[in-house]
Amino acid sequence: MWRLSIFLLAASAAASPASIPSEPNGNLERRATPYSLPGNAQSDIARKEAIEVKRTQFTYANGIGGGPSSPGGLAGVALVAADSVIVNSELGAQVANETPDVIKASAAFPETAENFRTLDDYKKLYDDQWQNSLHPTGVYPGMLDNYTQDLTFSMERLSFNPYVIRRLIPKHDKLPFNVDDATICKITGGKNLRELLACGSLFYADHRNQKMLQPTVHYAAACDAYFYISPSSGRLLPLAIRTNVGRNLIYTPADKPSDWLLAKMMFNVNDFFHGQFHHLANTHYVTEVMYQAAIRTLSDDHPVLAILKRLMFGAFGVRPLALAILFRPNGTVDQFFGWRGSSAAVFAEKLYSSGYAGDVQNNYFLTNLRRRGLIDSRVGPPLKNFPFHEDALVIYNAIAKFMTAFVNSYYSSDGAVANDPELRAWIAEANGPARAINFPRRLKSRKELVLLLTHVAHLVSSSHHAVNTNQLITGAGSLPFNPSALYRPIPRRKGVKAEDLAKFLPPPAQCVKMLQSQANFARPLLAGTSRSLVHMFDDADLLSRLNEPTRRANQWFVAAMRARSAVVKARTFDARGLSQGMPFVWQALDPDVAPWSLTI
Repeated sequence: MWRLSIFLLAASAAASPASIPSEPNGNLERRATPYSLPGNAQSDIARKEAIEVKRTQFTYANGIGGGPSSPGGLAGVALVAADSVIVNSELGAQVANETPDVIKASAAFPETAENFRTLDDYKKLYDDQWQNSLHPTGVYPGMLDNYTQDLTFSMERLSFNPYVIRRLIPKHDKLPFNVDDATICKITGGKNLRELLACGSLFYADHRNQKMLQPTVHYAAACDAYFYISPSSGRLLPLAIRTNVGRNLIYTPADKPSDWLLAKMMFNVNDFFHGQFHHLANTHYVTEVMYQAAIRTLSDDHPVLAILKRLMFGAFGVRPLALAILFRPNGTVDQFFGWRGSSAAVFAEKLYSSGYAGDVQNNYFLTNLRRRGLIDSRVGPPLKNFPFHEDALVIYNAIAKFMTAFVNSYYSSDGAVANDPELRAWIAEANGPARAINFPRRLKSRKELVLLLTHVAHLVSSSHHAVNTNQLITGAGSLPFNPSALYRPIPRRKGVKAEDLAKFLPPPAQCVKMLQSQANFARPLLAGTSRSLVHMFDDADLLSRLNEPTRRANQWFVAAMRARSAVVKARTFDARGLSQGMPFVWQALDPDVAPWSLTI
């Protein structure tokens, strides 16, 4: 039924226009008026009156599907409906695109198909399959062949979901769990956990908060894990995984290969769940709250609101779809994850409200990575490779350069930013009725405004698409190594046989349904189009109302992102069989493939 509901939603949306005008029909002269700041006494009266009308018509309502507020009031409900048309229209196009894939895969792996006997048998799911949905990268090279390598597992923490792992800081952090010295020293070449902690080489990833969630008919642990920087290779490697369920077994690379591989798969079940619902809180919830506050306080003629409108294209249409497809009883989460959809909604809300995902300033891109000791650490050796940081930083810096040109062209000084009454109202609204978490209390300079706007653009693009969208079917959800649930109970003792590992994974027909759900999130049709990140600001109507320095900045941004895309597209393995220090080729943040907005 969940697949049928997607088809019905998509079909109805595909028949609708993809967008609605931002101004009333026929008001062409107003739409051609350049964006401007407040400051003209005569026009400011009209601006204030228009803002007051918006405030009465655009209000706050309960969050759709949980979480912080969604738009309410006549204008708010209308915006949610309009954004739903955008989101469902793009979903409809993808459903049509993936339908031949689904038909072909369903024929190859019917309900009557025999279960796979080995983990390598799961590679058959991708043999000449899902070509439309996997376009243009396919499954990332190396994911299906190098999944048993410890380096694959550790580098997934620095690419597919880079928001969990952190460095343990000497004299500040304690060891979350103990493993006997003999075992650890055997793995590390002589250092125990205390010594690794003392030298700043010990890292930790924690999914214990999933233990309190309501389970489905499938199974999941609530793993936490140690990683360390190897003294011999300098690479980040896994050290131990604790299940935190049943007999709370602790696995290490010193265990039998089959036990250790299963432990890594158990961790990946938790990490996949975290990635999907942390991103909901960290990208969707955070930007929606900031944008709602901006709509209620900034004039429609304000250039900052114009940029936010562009970045938040279709944004309010995602949560209604999540409620209808993901969270509902017997929806996608109930069918394919180890935890229920209702629990997933609560999980996302708690990640947001705790500040872990919802804090604005502490989760600025570089601030977040520094806070977790992943870059510029004052202790320990640096990470030899950090693919998410490497790829996202290029995009982030390009966005920051655009935003600097944009802000400096409209504000002649820091004082002009501080004295903009509409910006001050936005700040007060975000910190007040909108209930944003750790939103700036003041904007005292142009640099601070640039930082805030760059953060919004980062969240809707390079942050979101690193963990969602095309990433699910091409890498983060690829089988056999990255399941969303186990289909056998978590072992109460070690000793699983290699030939029994496949029994922990779904049967072939269930895999097809799961891959279809991943394909629904992919947006291969947007690659190479005006919806790709290359064109984040490259909209004729928008640019016609912005000033000349901003138009020039957009031209530079387009060229920079095209150049970056060429670099990402050209990636392959080096002589050591690695790409960015990983045994797989990661291309999630190709600016010509990743969209420039939240999308789904």
